[in-house]
Amino acid sequence: MISLNNISVHFGGHTLFEDVSLVINRRDRIGLVGKNGAGKTTLMRIITGLFNASSGNCTLPVGCTVGYLPQELQLTESKRVIEKALEAFQELQDLEERISALTLQLSETDQGDEATSLHLAQRLHEATERHQILGGAQQEGKAEKVLLGLGFDRADLEKPLSEFSGGWQMRVELAKILLQTPDLLMLDEPTNHLDIESIQWLESFLMDYPGAVLVVSHDRAFLDNVTSRTIEISQGRIYDYRACYSDYELLREERLEQEKAVYGNQQKQIAQIERFITRFRAKNTKARQVQSKIKLLEKMEKIEVDEIDRSSIHFRFAEAPASGKVVLEASDISKSYGEKQVLTNLSFMMAKGERIAFVGRNGEGKTTLSKIITGILDYNGTLKLGHNVKIGYFAQNQAEFLDPTKTVLQTLDEVAVGEVRKQLRSILGGFLFSGDDVDKKVMVLSGGEKSRLAIARLLLGPVNLLVLDEPTNHLDMSSKDILKNAILQFGGTVIVVSHDRDFLQGLTTKVFEFRNKQIKEFVGDIYDFINQRNIRSLKELEAATVQLTKNTDTEVKLTRMEWEQNKQHVREKRRLQQSIEKIEKEIASKEAEILSLEAQIAESHTQFDQAAHSSLFKAYDQAKKQLGKAEKTWEQLHNELDACDNKGDS
Repeated sequence: MISLNNISVHFGGHTLFEDVSLVINRRDRIGLVGKNGAGKTTLMRIITGLFNASSGNCTLPVGCTVGYLPQELQLTESKRVIEKALEAFQELQDLEERISALTLQLSETDQGDEATSLHLAQRLHEATERHQILGGAQQEGKAEKVLLGLGFDRADLEKPLSEFSGGWQMRVELAKILLQTPDLLMLDEPTNHLDIESIQWLESFLMDYPGAVLVVSHDRAFLDNVTSRTIEISQGRIYDYRACYSDYELLREERLEQEKAVYGNQQKQIAQIERFITRFRAKNTKARQVQSKIKLLEKMEKIEVDEIDRSSIHFRFAEAPASGKVVLEASDISKSYGEKQVLTNLSFMMAKGERIAFVGRNGEGKTTLSKIITGILDYNGTLKLGHNVKIGYFAQNQAEFLDPTKTVLQTLDEVAVGEVRKQLRSILGGFLFSGDDVDKKVMVLSGGEKSRLAIARLLLGPVNLLVLDEPTNHLDMSSKDILKNAILQFGGTVIVVSHDRDFLQGLTTKVFEFRNKQIKEFVGDIYDFINQRNIRSLKELEAATVQLTKNTDTEVKLTRMEWEQNKQHVREKRRLQQSIEKIEKEIASKEAEILSLEAQIAESHTQFDQAAHSSLFKAYDQAKKQLGKAEKTWEQLHNELDACDNKGDS
């Protein structure tokens, strides 16, 4: 159990935390949420000991280990992939070196020196035994399993890290931390560098993880699948919800409504006090009462309401210029980088108004095709743009192309045309830049702020084909919702490369799956795509493609309403399972209490203490009744779970 006690953090005149306390239990699955700048990363750095709070303390049990993957790392490694991952087993490697050294010493020791030989042999036995307990012989197998789960091919494991991009190097760092199996695993935006298949593998890994998990993520689907507790940081305080993210959103709305009611009552009280002070300040006969009211006002703890002003979060694209019915037509498109073939003989057509998701494992060619469409890369084959097609492109590293010397407002102003220039401040407000924020230089913005600004800048252009490559990286939930809403209202054609299932849901009308240098088209959004194939994850799709192709004629397309019903079914089943676990703990506790009381009753008989005997029997009867009630609840919950399962199967 890790405990944060009365933590406060002050930066100059700004308070980040004020006397916040938090307990992390051994098997907790926590989603840490809050606005950008609320202090999520700072809180994790306090737990790791990388940052000292202004006051308060963080207490860890003796021997407790903490693993922390930050959002960004400076990586300059020349080691092989497998070699880097095996750094997780430092104790095992130290033991192997000790075993080698002891073996050498033992072989060089004079056979007549029995005392020394016996001492060395004993130490060698202890080291070897410890090596076996820690699973020394399996360390490479474990490392390989995790690396493959995170998307590496076996051939990649022997390659130097310098051959991989920063995103792939971050995967190796993630693998290393997972293999260390710390008591508390803290991950800051772990899905930013992962594809859907790897994200779903990580979800499965974290569900079975033996320690506590604390995650910062803007991937709603990931949080819902992994976490069962949500901790929100807001206005220097911590709010703890025993719920996954989607349920937390509903509970938070209830909390905000309650806060608004309390805030309104306090404002009325303050107004009444101020009117009294103003009215009687000049009257000597009321001086004592006036001073009393002033002190009351000074001591009053002002209630603040943290609420998003949704009325300001509206944004429409610039009007899309009219284009032909066929936006682009591709025939026999192929692309290779040296000897590596990425795309082979792709032929497809995109119609006006389509919204298409590019999905598949990293390295399958999604970004490559995006760059071919936008004219950035050369290729073999034919690609013809339709009449009057104007392309707007958002690259994964689009934020790097912003001028760091310009202000936020200037960055938009230089590309805005016509009437939209009058709305720049309102648009920036929609992307969470308000007040003095618009005058900040780009160079001082965070990664998320730069991404929001880059998207806002792109969306101002008069284009009718948007190509967006991982636009949600570094964006918070609110910003993603703004972007999604804008795309839904856009009158042109859209291509989105994304691994964010929640973002893609309901957004796209077609899916291009990239696999084995080819693409395959599916009609519908990301979950229609999954359900058409009657699978739960794209990972299963990869393994089952051949068999599923044979069964194409028998597949049933689920409607989106059925998908929502399935989602509700999964949530209800999870609630029932959690309730059953809770009541089982209560039953076990009551059974232990009854056993203890029975022992005490037997002892009271021998001591002839009538008063104590009567009291124990009363407690015993009470415990038996509570046990019976709990068992009845347990039976009822199991009946509900069975009914839920039957409903899900039907």
